[in-house]
Amino acid sequence: MADAAVLDRAEEFLLRNARLIDRLRFSYLFRDGGRELPIAAVRAYQNSDGGFGNALEPDLRGPDSQPEPTNLALQILDELGALDEPMVPKALDYLVSITRPDGGVPFVLPSSRRYPHAPWWQTGDDPSGTLVATANIAGILHSNGVEHSWLDTATEFCWREIDDLTSTWAYEARSFVPFLDHVPDRARAEAVFDRVGKLVLEVVEFDTDADGEVHRPLDFAPRPDTIARRLFSDEVIDEHLDALLAAQRDDGGWSFDWQVWTPNTEPEWRGWVTVRALKTLRAYGRL
Repeated sequence: MADAAVLDRAEEFLLRNARLIDRLRFSYLFRDGGRELPIAAVRAYQNSDGGFGNALEPDLRGPDSQPEPTNLALQILDELGALDEPMVPKALDYLVSITRPDGGVPFVLPSSRRYPHAPWWQTGDDPSGTLVATANIAGILHSNGVEHSWLDTATEFCWREIDDLTSTWAYEARSFVPFLDHVPDRARAEAVFDRVGKLVLEVVEFDTDADGEVHRPLDFAPRPDTIARRLFSDEVIDEHLDALLAAQRDDGGWSFDWQVWTPNTEPEWRGWVTVRALKTLRAYGRL
């Protein structure tokens, strides 16, 4: 188990560099801080249409609502135990408004073109629904027992899309794993994972020293209770936990391996991934 210096160093890094919302998340998760301030911080990113934007997803710099920052907002409210907040039904009504005829929400909306954004946030004029965002949000809602018409439609979409998979890519897999973790039909989820788990393994990078943007076992199994944990041996998980702990930089924070396309996104993302690393280490008993 790591000593308290890991948390102390991470806190120093966050106080020096991170966004307010990630400092407040750390305080709640690791320093017995209250929920009121981090909930208020999430609320500041919500637009009048119910969706979230305003660079909550650091690589989408525009103010307009988008699926992925809405997903991130719901992830934060989930970790705060705050899915009963009035923000949530408003966000779900927003998702209804952008849901495509196929029942899913797009990866990104064309309105992103009006504002600075990372080069990978590209879309056509009439994007279809994707498992990315749709499945992750559906998983969060199922795990909290939220009822809404959007969830019924999204769940049908996710089942259909997952059933049709013959291959996958990392971000898609990282979205549908939480759906399979929490969707109520457990027998179906288990049966589906018996098949698609093999597809997940095809996009996992097992080399702890691999360069470039890669997705390692702990990206798919950040907690021991996820369905994806069974894909990896205890030895693999321990090796990657050791590597994650060793990846804490001298300044106390963790870094990331995707492109920094504009300077401000680096400290913003580093705050997010630092909190994520600490959550994973604690989930596995390393903190």
